[in-house]
Amino acid sequence: MAITSRLKTTKAKLSKQEINKDIIKIAAIQMASGPQVSANLSEAERLIEIAANQGANLVVLPEYFAIMGLKETDKVAVREEVGKGPIQDFLSKIAKKHKIWLIGGSVPLVSNFPNKVRNSCLVYDDKGKQVARYDKIHLFGLDLGNEHYYEEKTIEAGSEVVVVKSPFGKIGLSICYDLRFPELYRAMGEVDIIVIPAAFTDTTGKAHWESLIRARAIENLSYVIAPAQGGYHISGRETHGNSMIVDPWGVMLDRLPRGSGVVMATMNPKYQESLRKSLPALKHRTIKVVSK
Repeated sequence: MAITSRLKTTKAKLSKQEINKDIIKIAAIQMASGPQVSANLSEAERLIEIAANQGANLVVLPEYFAIMGLKETDKVAVREEVGKGPIQDFLSKIAKKHKIWLIGGSVPLVSNFPNKVRNSCLVYDDKGKQVARYDKIHLFGLDLGNEHYYEEKTIEAGSEVVVVKSPFGKIGLSICYDLRFPELYRAMGEVDIIVIPAAFTDTTGKAHWESLIRARAIENLSYVIAPAQGGYHISGRETHGNSMIVDPWGVMLDRLPRGSGVVMATMNPKYQESLRKSLPALKHRTIKVVSK
């Protein structure tokens, strides 16, 4: 799919809560989710609380944080209508409780097809209000050895590039396989943070995950928050983990190889601004991405 989609910039009504622009703490949550939504939400709540207690202002959950089913169609069975359902209620409640901005890596929402979902990244502000939604554009497909994945069978692709304005700057939203398509991030314009919640397979993760994450940070001079699924799942699937936060110079600030946990770092907007002034690569672009 060529990126000629309309760029959707969400202007959230920012809270009056004071944000210290020199000390913005950002966090990525790593999980090894299973087939039970309630159990996964309990684990997510535990990890979010750890991040919030450490002062996190922005917390990002991995792709499929609420369900990694025994089969791909399990997520269709628990899909939610827009704006209601236990997963969305959970995200709203927890964001409000801890007074954080919370990004639900992906939530299965209704689609135009009864046998498919929209794999949607949802953003909630510190009042618990949903302020942005991004539907995964690029759908993963793999035929490699004993591994076979066909996301198009259970997911309806999105078409809009989404950027949300927050107290921490502009945040560009993406999910997992999107990582391999740099034109998506170019279509976002200049963003301060890129989020890439994922459930990378261990095979492809070992080969490409870190390289691609650091590349997206460097070429966009952006902070990248990449929370991932990490470990063995009841379905037999193994995910790569290695959730990480990378700064605009490509430096890894924190990472977690495997298992449930929290990755934390401090975002420094002044440092990012100085890098963009010293190396204004974003202003040197001569090939433009066309957006409607």
